[in-house]
Amino acid sequence: MGFSRSNAFRRLRLWARSRTATRVLALVLTIAIVPLHSADEKHIVIYAPGTTFSLPVTDRDGREYVGLLESVEPLGTVSARVDGTHWKLRYNDGESDFTASRNRARVRGHDMDFPGNFLLENNRGLVPLVSLGTLLPRILNASVSFNPVSRRLFVGNVATHFTAQLSKTTPPRLLMNFTAPVNPTIATEPGRLRMSFTREPLVAPGTPTLTFDDKSIPSATYLENNGVAEITVNGGTPLMASFSNDGRTITIAPVPQQPPGPPQAPAPAQNLPSAAVPGNAPKAVPANATHYYAVIDPSHGGDDRGVALSDSLAEKDITLSLARRLRQEFESRGIPTLVLRDSDVNVPLDERAAQTNTAHPTIYVALHAASDGKGVRLYTALLPSGVENNGPFVAWDTAQTRSLPTSKAAAQNVAAEFQRRQLPVRTLQAPLRPLNNLTTAAIAVEVAPASGDVADLTQPAYQQNVASGIATAIASMHNQLGGAP
Repeated sequence: MGFSRSNAFRRLRLWARSRTATRVLALVLTIAIVPLHSADEKHIVIYAPGTTFSLPVTDRDGREYVGLLESVEPLGTVSARVDGTHWKLRYNDGESDFTASRNRARVRGHDMDFPGNFLLENNRGLVPLVSLGTLLPRILNASVSFNPVSRRLFVGNVATHFTAQLSKTTPPRLLMNFTAPVNPTIATEPGRLRMSFTREPLVAPGTPTLTFDDKSIPSATYLENNGVAEITVNGGTPLMASFSNDGRTITIAPVPQQPPGPPQAPAPAQNLPSAAVPGNAPKAVPANATHYYAVIDPSHGGDDRGVALSDSLAEKDITLSLARRLRQEFESRGIPTLVLRDSDVNVPLDERAAQTNTAHPTIYVALHAASDGKGVRLYTALLPSGVENNGPFVAWDTAQTRSLPTSKAAAQNVAAEFQRRQLPVRTLQAPLRPLNNLTTAAIAVEVAPASGDVADLTQPAYQQNVASGIATAIASMHNQLGGAP
């Protein structure tokens, strides 16, 4: 399912016509379909085949109102015109006639009453929010399901259902299966893991509270409000989520606990390059730390949204979605993988580099997204000149020096795989942080639309093709990279 149409600000021609005037005055009305969406404002989210969009809800005379033209414009061919106190809407082959300050309309030849009066403000037609459940089925000539309390409206058969079943393994795992791919925002806090579904037409299970009779994962709850559906999983210990089955399965499990053991002596300082953390301060790695073959770094996050790919789509959302798919592709090939952020948080660049260097992976892959150009651009570091690295300690800004030849080989191998998949690809060098600060082979992958349409970036098939291409190329050169997955 797409997020919304790539051009979220559309201009429609609204014809104003006086009953006594002989000439027609053409006015242009700008309709704003707002991004999904600010939590501190009232919104309604409309889910329909092929599109999901969010609209602002305003208060008038103690009632909630929404623009009617905006509510149907993304769904078909639409126009509107003003004729005195009448506001006439034409959607596809049907016409509706509303009268200012009246609660009766004529829709497709039938009179309809609705709660609250129709409002005409600056040639813009507003209807009471609760009336959408009655008006839209007749206007659209389609089935509509509407929850006015949570402000979520479904057109046609688009709902995503889910089941939740606890597997009595050690440790236990909660398997959540969805009827369509999902990509929620995940937040954790002591005793809870919360998944927020802002774009998916997720609907409630049979009961809003699910119990599992287990101390580690005793229950989960479902609620929806202001256009967002949310699942909260309660746990006796910290929980983590992993994705599989092309985004249709989410597995919730306790965070693995480090087994007790004797204190580990830090590694000798001469074996730790100064680039492990910024400022030439080496950092010891526990001897029993997990070895990750690959580190995936979804760029941006939190208040750093990255590039505005469209009015409703931020770079940070695409990079996180790609990272989850790439991790799944790596792990399906037996490649242990660490994702530097698996939720909507902002990780500083120096911290990303420090975490990577401390983990000592074989390969680092940064993910970026762009709306300009076509296909994929692959980057390796462009190092500043005049700085030498001698001995075990290296300068922070040129830590990549020794690994740069391997990084270039990795980029060329990934480029060759994309060419085999007939994806446009270019290889470049750039001073793109944190590539310069890494002591391992490191590349950055910037994904642009395949056809030039930014909506390509949200398509599961395109994301999966990119992720599979990267993983296939990296797995095929494990000996050259210095290790086996």
